[in-house]
Amino acid sequence: MSAKLAIAILASVALFAQTPAERVVVYPKDAGTALVNPGMGWQFHHYDNNIRNYGVNLDPSDTVDEFPGLSSIYLRLAWSYIEPEEGKFNWSIVDTPAARWIAKGKQVAFRFTCSEGTPYATPEWVRKAGAKGNLINPGRGVAPDGRMWEVDFDDPVFLDKLDHFLAAAAARYDGNPEVAFIDVGSFGTWGEGHTYSASLLPYSAATIRRHIDLYKKNFKHTLLVANDDFVSQGRGLEAIDYARRMGLGLRDDSILVQGGERAYLHALLAPLFWTTVPVILESEHYGSSKNKGAWGDGSLYLQAIEEYHASYATVHWYPREFLAECRPLIDKINLRLGYRLQLLEASWPAEIHRDQTLAAGYQWRNAGVAPCLPGGYPAITLKDAKSGIAGVFVDEELDVRNLPVGPPGKAATVTREAKTTSQESRPFTAWSLPPATILKPGTYTVWISVGSRMGTPKIALPLDNEDGQRRYRLGEIRVVD
Repeated sequence: MSAKLAIAILASVALFAQTPAERVVVYPKDAGTALVNPGMGWQFHHYDNNIRNYGVNLDPSDTVDEFPGLSSIYLRLAWSYIEPEEGKFNWSIVDTPAARWIAKGKQVAFRFTCSEGTPYATPEWVRKAGAKGNLINPGRGVAPDGRMWEVDFDDPVFLDKLDHFLAAAAARYDGNPEVAFIDVGSFGTWGEGHTYSASLLPYSAATIRRHIDLYKKNFKHTLLVANDDFVSQGRGLEAIDYARRMGLGLRDDSILVQGGERAYLHALLAPLFWTTVPVILESEHYGSSKNKGAWGDGSLYLQAIEEYHASYATVHWYPREFLAECRPLIDKINLRLGYRLQLLEASWPAEIHRDQTLAAGYQWRNAGVAPCLPGGYPAITLKDAKSGIAGVFVDEELDVRNLPVGPPGKAATVTREAKTTSQESRPFTAWSLPPATILKPGTYTVWISVGSRMGTPKIALPLDNEDGQRRYRLGEIRVVD
């Protein structure tokens, strides 16, 4: 036995000996609720392909509050809508819908595109300034009489104008806690990192690196996200590996654009990302997928979430129609999407004397597919009869980010208990009580939460008896002199 292990066991035994014989032990049950938490959840497209899809049919007061697990909205819009004239910006087109959901505690995510279903996704003034490009017919390539203009994604005039646009966007959104992430969406059709549905022209990994570098130059704080199709058109892993090394997250668009074994194609990329940054999955336009028979029962969307270890899932359709027709699937996904911190067991002394330490034990499990990337620390809060906070005790040695993930119901647990039996088990955590002037003798309710080192709750748990501030009632404790 190592000296460190011996000391740990002796310390935990000593703590256990200090506590009264009677301990309260509870086994909370997962309430099955959909959780809205930082860095994860459902989002739906407010703008997509054009300014008509899909949220513009909602009244200004309508934020689809009944959609379980909805944490953010996605605004995918051509650059030309935002900067129709050089240096003159129409930010209201995105800030207006964003404000509705932000007022409900949600976030927004952006993709500003340079090739969309519009004649000029890159503003026409960029072409007039000297940027090179081609007239195209979507999906059929370059055509002298093409109905759309696609910029040369390597053109220096274009890249200079794009740099100025991104600088303006970063001045508004970089580091803004209301923004979940921003896609590197300036390259390829719909910002997806390919030209299959437009000019068909090939571009090298060097092109994608240039675009990533422009985003990294301007967005120094907000999470940036790379598209899985950076590997397409013969580029291999070079561009996507560069994205990984630059700290970008991963996005895979149009899950179930095809059915069966081709429902998704790039799950093998996910291990490069999901352990440290979020993975976002976007379904194919639900109605289109359903009409051509690719959607089936939707179970392949859940399978993709499992294989990619996804933190976000996107509704690529009218949200209420999707909810009405896919509610069982949504409920299943909500039990796995992102992280789901389950408190399986908790214990504490029924009565504690002033000169004793408060020794708490518990067992945690992450029942989601992804790590709790925002991290957080368990806290015990004691409340008096008037619901006033009388004591806060934070376990700073247990960061829930480190809880492992696994198949449904099989993730390893991390336990605080009286003795260390494995690498996943730790001794009781123990805190000295504050003076009697702060924590007076009496009976207090015991609450559990996960959040900051100061004990501020940040993460919703799937438990009943919540106080409205992400603390959850477990039982009672008596403090005596």
